[in-house]
Amino acid sequence: MKLRDILQNKSSQDILSITQDRTVHEAIRILSENKIGALLVFDKDGALVGIISERDVLWECVERDNLLRKTKVRSVMTKKLITGSPEDDIQHTMSVMTQNRIRHLPILEGSKVVGIISIGDVVKGELTEMADHNEYLTQYMFHS
Repeated sequence: MKLRDILQNKSSQDILSITQDRTVHEAIRILSENKIGALLVFDKDGALVGIISERDVLWECVERDNLLRKTKVRSVMTKKLITGSPEDDIQHTMSVMTQNRIRHLPILEGSKVVGIISIGDVVKGELTEMADHNEYLTQYMFHS
């Protein structure tokens, strides 16, 4: 699969952006309203000059925002948790994370937390699984 194939499933409306002269607060609002993790940044002439991500915003908050020293975690945390089980299939997990637009999934056995995985972990696992499958097929085809 090529990136072209992935892009065909996305509309150009999925490309959200901001100009470099707008405020970080405006960027946060756009990120939040659209439930996305990054915005492309353009200059006044429409040239791509950067990207601003949730991580960039967090680093900026640590450096400059005194209100965050008073705001309690409970007032901003996600309360409606989506969780996984150690027995969940990786394709199912990728589907759940993609459909719910989440990048981190707490893993529970019953009510006990046994870990947390990221979408990057899932993609890495999927790639490893495909590589193992390809190796098996190659061995089967050429050594049978």
